[in-house]
Amino acid sequence: MTADLSKIPRSIWWGKSESNDRPTVFLIDQTRLPMIGDVLSCQKLEGVEKAVKSLAVRGAPALGVAAAMAVALWSTNESTDKEVDVWLSGIDAAAERIGSARPTAVNLAWGAQKLRDRAHEQADRGLGLQELKDDVVAFAQKMADDDEAANRAIGANGAELIKPGSRLLTHCNAGSLGTVFYGTVGGVIYTAFDQDRLEHVWVDETRPLNQGSRLTAWELMSAGVPCALIADSMAASIMQSGWVDAVFVGADRICANGDTANKIGTLMLAVCARNFCIPFYVCAPESSIDRSLEDGSQIPIEQRDPRELAGFTASGTLLPDDVASTQAFDLLTKKGERQLKFKHGHQMSLYRNTGGGYGFDAWFQTSPPEVPIYNPAFDVTPAEMITGIITERGVFDPDGLCDTDTA
Repeated sequence: MTADLSKIPRSIWWGKSESNDRPTVFLIDQTRLPMIGDVLSCQKLEGVEKAVKSLAVRGAPALGVAAAMAVALWSTNESTDKEVDVWLSGIDAAAERIGSARPTAVNLAWGAQKLRDRAHEQADRGLGLQELKDDVVAFAQKMADDDEAANRAIGANGAELIKPGSRLLTHCNAGSLGTVFYGTVGGVIYTAFDQDRLEHVWVDETRPLNQGSRLTAWELMSAGVPCALIADSMAASIMQSGWVDAVFVGADRICANGDTANKIGTLMLAVCARNFCIPFYVCAPESSIDRSLEDGSQIPIEQRDPRELAGFTASGTLLPDDVASTQAFDLLTKKGERQLKFKHGHQMSLYRNTGGGYGFDAWFQTSPPEVPIYNPAFDVTPAEMITGIITERGVFDPDGLCDTDTA
């Protein structure tokens, strides 16, 4: 049996809009999966920037490509410059803007800088302005292709570490949705499954945004990989029960000494894995390694909106099962999308779905109003707790990262 990857969409791609034939960056809106599968169409850098900040596109490798495509999009659709030097200044500003949209995942700034460097290098070669604009678009698309190739290499390298019949545990989403396609941890899982090495995957829910339950569980089930969802607080218990053979997680930034920033809750898994003598692996492309930082204390940790922890969001489609309910929803949505007002801070928007039924986006307060909230998006796992770091170039001890060259 092999994983059915035809059921999993690419997270980001370059194309043209059917409505106006303009170059467009298309993104799967991951904030509404799995109940709603919207595709966002961005024709300006600002659109991609909003998608990055809202987590519509997320995952370090995907963010790197999104940044590059955002700069290429600015060049194609927004730049009106007639001189190469002025255009280059615009490229610099666009790269700075999108590269700083979120602080922790190093790939975001890396992708923007990589495209900026390409523009300057090609300008130094004497290319004309239109040639330069065409080149940065082609380069951004190549970065997307390179990302998938890197993920497949990570998958092959990581699968060699998995013994037949293994049960893995993973956190957040480092699958295909966190990359352009295929995934880092996802690549390991799919490759190992195809090689009959994998028996089962435990999926942490990953509070507070539930990327594990919403994205990873959906992705693995779509591909036909055996899995089960658990609350984050259950991980230690199933490790103690002997039901986990290895832990595989992704990375948003890896320091020169091997310290690794990843989704909040990763450190807890590393501590538990070490206590129960379970291998703990980090999967990431070379682009996630930041050799400019000596250790994890220097990694900027993003602080997210307290509302993410104060309550929960939900999106989906309501299908009334009786005439009275249908009439009530019809009345509410007669003039288009309806913002419903509630006490205690709850919020909901309701609209008619083109495919039938009534779509909704909601946020429900579950904590005491005004409770103080600390909501970091990431934590840092010390290198000594990491068994190995798996990249497209092989498997490395954290201490050995400085002995490798960047790709």
